[in-house]
Amino acid sequence: MANLLDQPISAQIGMQKYKVTIQWRNGELIADEPTSLGGLDSGPDPYTLLLASLAACTLSTLRMYIDRKEWGITVLKITLNLSQEMVDGKVQTTFDRDIRFNENISLEQQERLLSIAKKCPVSKILENNILIQTKIQNHG
Repeated sequence: MANLLDQPISAQIGMQKYKVTIQWRNGELIADEPTSLGGLDSGPDPYTLLLASLAACTLSTLRMYIDRKEWGITVLKITLNLSQEMVDGKVQTTFDRDIRFNENISLEQQERLLSIAKKCPVSKILENNILIQTKIQNHG
C-alpha cells in the first residue's frame, strides 16, 4: 500500500506543556492548546488542525472544479466546526461544513458543488473506515 505523502511529517514535544513542533516537507508549524486548557495558544490545537485540513482540501477541490467549468466564481469561503455525542454507546463525531461564495450561483451549481465538496480526498478519508497503526520505538 503506497503512502499518500512523499515524506512523512514528524513532530516532537519538549517540556513546554502541549506545545508540539511539527516538521513537514517545507518547514515547521506549531500546535498548542488554548490557555483555557493549560497551553499557551501559540498555534492551532489538534481539532483545529484537523478542520484546517478538511477546509484546505474542500476549497482546493472546489477551485479546481470551478476553474475547469469556467464558472467565474472568484472567492470561496468555508466555516467548519465539529461536535461529538454518544449514539448507541459509541462516540459520533459530526463535522459542520458551511461553504459560501461571493457571487450568486444557480441551484444547479450549488448541487454540483456540494457533490464535489463531498468528494474531496480528506472528506473521503474522514467518511471511510480509518485504521491507526501505532508502534512504540525505544531509541533511548
